[in-house]
Amino acid sequence: MKKPMVRLMCAVAAAISVGAQAQEESAASLKQALTEADVKLNLRLRYEDVSWDGLEDSDALTLRTRLSFTSADYHGFGLTLEMDDVTALTDVDYRTAGNDPANPGTAIIADPEGTEVNQSYLSYKGLDTTLKYGRQRILLDNQRFVGGVGWRQNEQTYDAFSVSNKSVDDVTLFYAYLYNVNRIFGEDNPIGDHKQESHLLNANIGGWSAGTLSVYGYLLDNKTAAALSSDTYGARWMGKVGESFTYNLEYATQSEAGDNPVSYDADYLLAEVGVSVGAVQLGGGYELLGSDDGVAAFSTPLATLHKFQGWTDRFLTTPDDGVEDLYVSASGALAGIKLAASYHDLASDYGSTDYGQELDLSAAKQFGPVTVLLKYADYQADEFGSDTQKFWLMFNATF
Repeated sequence: MKKPMVRLMCAVAAAISVGAQAQEESAASLKQALTEADVKLNLRLRYEDVSWDGLEDSDALTLRTRLSFTSADYHGFGLTLEMDDVTALTDVDYRTAGNDPANPGTAIIADPEGTEVNQSYLSYKGLDTTLKYGRQRILLDNQRFVGGVGWRQNEQTYDAFSVSNKSVDDVTLFYAYLYNVNRIFGEDNPIGDHKQESHLLNANIGGWSAGTLSVYGYLLDNKTAAALSSDTYGARWMGKVGESFTYNLEYATQSEAGDNPVSYDADYLLAEVGVSVGAVQLGGGYELLGSDDGVAAFSTPLATLHKFQGWTDRFLTTPDDGVEDLYVSASGALAGIKLAASYHDLASDYGSTDYGQELDLSAAKQFGPVTVLLKYADYQADEFGSDTQKFWLMFNATF
């Protein structure tokens, strides 16, 4: 039996010890930057149950332990270290990825065991600019194109150099060069890391009473999985009318890049609205990940995919015929419990395939430092995949 907590504490202690030894030869103020560091402990306990027609049912009870260390600034410089440990508290009798040779025929629960460095970067802040070098979290806009997959126990982070500049009022300019993506499947899985020579550019422009504009270019050159290489350019408008009505409009175009063996052009469209009726928020929208005549479809390999097209995650890889998602949602609170529901009707862009429908429900309540969350997702297949139901009970606490 592994002793992950011991490994976790030893790794963090070693990192802090090395830093402390280095500071003995430095100025006292540098020591103070370390002694005044922000240290946090996060515990996330989750039970997940998956029923997937055609596969053996799976369930998992996992605990993620996260220890974070962020130094105070020293002449603009800073250090961030973050360690994660994921431990299964019951037998791992399920697959943790599609390529997992263990437990064939079981439904996937993508929470592999392991202890990893989640973040480790040096930063510099000055002249309205923040520079980061090393393993870091990158979350852009609504994470539809670049995100952290924070729902899974092993977060997706990026080995990168990034720069964010706010020299112009109401404008944030962001650039990152990615050389590796640390994916949710863990370091022990061959698909756990994707080597990159990729560029992310994003400009967020606000200051208007009517809303905020984002324009972006994501130039992905994936050296591990060439089929995920693409150039994407787009714009997103996040608008509002008064205090109770919001709307989002987005368009992007994508084509192959790098050594991608498939030549294609595909479009992305989003139109959604939201309205507040008292304490209830109602919403609806249409999202299209277009297809190039069934040859290939618009893909978002760096996205926080769990947020989109239903929580059962049946569309993590966009089918070659594309996806049209027509959805409605409602959320609010009752007796201190946050409630949310959404319904998706999913179909192909190319051809006339009716993929199916999904219902998602959640309830969350705060008890001091602990948040308790219940989630349920039910995908009813029509002409794609198979019926899938997932249930989660999660406890999350930060100290």
